[in-house]
Amino acid sequence: MNSFDILVIGGGHAGIEAVLAAARMGAKAGLITLSIETIAEMSCNPAIGGLSKGHLVREVDALGGEMGHAIDQCGIQFRMLNQTKGPAVWGPRAQADKKAYKSYMQEVLKNQSNLTLIPDGAAALIFKDKKLYGVETESGDTYSAGAVIITTGTFLNGITHRGREKKPEGRYGEKPSIKLAEFLKTLSLKIGRLKTGTPCRLHKDSLDYSRMEIQEGDPVPHPFSFSTGAITQKQVPCYLTHTTDETKKIILENLHLSALYSGEIKGIGPRYCPSIEDKFVKFKDKNHHLLFIEPEGMDSSFMYVNGAASSLQTDVQIRMIRSIRGLEKSEILRVGYAIEYDFVQPTELHPHLELKKYENLFLAGQINGTSGYEEAAAQGIMAGINAVLKLGNQSPFVLKRSEAYTGVLIDDLVTKGVDEPYRMFTSRAEHRLMLRQDTADRRLTEKGYRIGLATHDDFSRMKKKYERIEHSVQLMKKRRIRGKTLAEHYLVPFTEIQSVKQMDPSVFNDLEAFDEVTVFADIKYEGYMDRENASIRKALLIDDRVIPQDFCYEEMSGLRIEARQKFSQVRPRNLGQARGIPGISPADIQMLLILLEKRRKSVSQKEESDIVNFEVEES
Repeated sequence: MNSFDILVIGGGHAGIEAVLAAARMGAKAGLITLSIETIAEMSCNPAIGGLSKGHLVREVDALGGEMGHAIDQCGIQFRMLNQTKGPAVWGPRAQADKKAYKSYMQEVLKNQSNLTLIPDGAAALIFKDKKLYGVETESGDTYSAGAVIITTGTFLNGITHRGREKKPEGRYGEKPSIKLAEFLKTLSLKIGRLKTGTPCRLHKDSLDYSRMEIQEGDPVPHPFSFSTGAITQKQVPCYLTHTTDETKKIILENLHLSALYSGEIKGIGPRYCPSIEDKFVKFKDKNHHLLFIEPEGMDSSFMYVNGAASSLQTDVQIRMIRSIRGLEKSEILRVGYAIEYDFVQPTELHPHLELKKYENLFLAGQINGTSGYEEAAAQGIMAGINAVLKLGNQSPFVLKRSEAYTGVLIDDLVTKGVDEPYRMFTSRAEHRLMLRQDTADRRLTEKGYRIGLATHDDFSRMKKKYERIEHSVQLMKKRRIRGKTLAEHYLVPFTEIQSVKQMDPSVFNDLEAFDEVTVFADIKYEGYMDRENASIRKALLIDDRVIPQDFCYEEMSGLRIEARQKFSQVRPRNLGQARGIPGISPADIQMLLILLEKRRKSVSQKEESDIVNFEVEES
């Protein structure tokens, strides 16, 4: 039997970050994937980042992950979104060269020490007394492992839909993971079905770009990785168009031919990334919908119709696409489809992404009910880190909601569960002012370095960066121009950054590219951040109160029946996590705090009694 410390099942974005984290932390790691050639495949839109999603990518990078490096090398259009608003909600996004991104990631994996690629499908897990010991593959091989991380994406019992046509596929043209899906159903886990979809791909030479609005990238692109100095590769434009009255007519007349509306699809789809059919049904008063036409690569003929995911049958999709402005003569290279797949309700997990019922088995990515490459990568790196820490008998690595979007993501999943594919938004982060995308390294790189993932160079670079930034911040507070400091000038409403820089350029001489974004944001938000930090410290005094895992909620008559049931199901590890459970009221938390205090006093009294009895017996 081949032996590994960590085995990861699935070569998508979660699996990549998980297995790289394990290998880079010194574990002997193996990646079991149905096909090495499709590792890092960008199944849907070949883009990384976006609002709040970009925060996740920068956090993965700050911890020592790979996604930020990959998109910096393979991006073909970079944009910082939301720049008309405050820096707290800016979000980096980049269109990727799909083929280049996949090749880059595959090379990284092949060249990583401690890492073995295993081209096979996982069929079953090997347990002894609910403790995991290995994996059995579809080819009949067995591998022992100290821990296993499942990151199967949409492949678990995947079925694709185009109208009435449906196929067992994990992705277009690829076989699903059936045996593993069947095995997981024997483990008494809460398993459900979710649905997502993808649009048509069109030949780039068949489109009329003169009828669309051009969308250029930023003149000076912001990199994702904190170690990337500058983006130097050529950038390409994307295009904006919209549906027409004819598009709406075709869709509504053929809804019965959509798998989504014919009853073929049982899984729940993403509310915030609906199919084109959903848009016209749920927003009946809106006649036109905006679409983005995006290239899949520098040398690719494929153009992606962002916003037009569909499960309509093929001939209707073709008519629908050709009714859109600028796409009238388009050549359809691939029609869109919907895909259903199994997921495990994430309330089955501890906050460190290990299953509560089975020791050493971790889950990450879409199997936990999320959508998006970025959400998957963030879970993947956390699962990889925690699997290694578990084998070393070290405490789990869990990020608080006040520390990272990654902390918000995982806390939401394990306390609230999902009833639709989960997507990260800035509005989900109550401390988003503290979690800016430009400060992910300040928040997380030292943590990544301490656990053995981020490198010494990463840590040293971060320290020097913030020494430069703090130096400029202090100079802005001291240098006076016309009776006011530069900081006071900047805080005057509607004052532009450039006008402040021109007052005394020497203040900013030591800064490197993009440092000034952080300098001016720190000045702008300093008062708010001080108050927020004080609020967080106060809340943590209560929220960090540990709840014993053997706490018997069912016997606590002071708690409402519903609260007892929810606490018993989730088994929160502290009061902060308990507070986040849907349906739990402030009164429930107050009562739980009282009961915990009673238990603490009872245990203390028992311990004192035991000590007295022991001393009497010794005498």
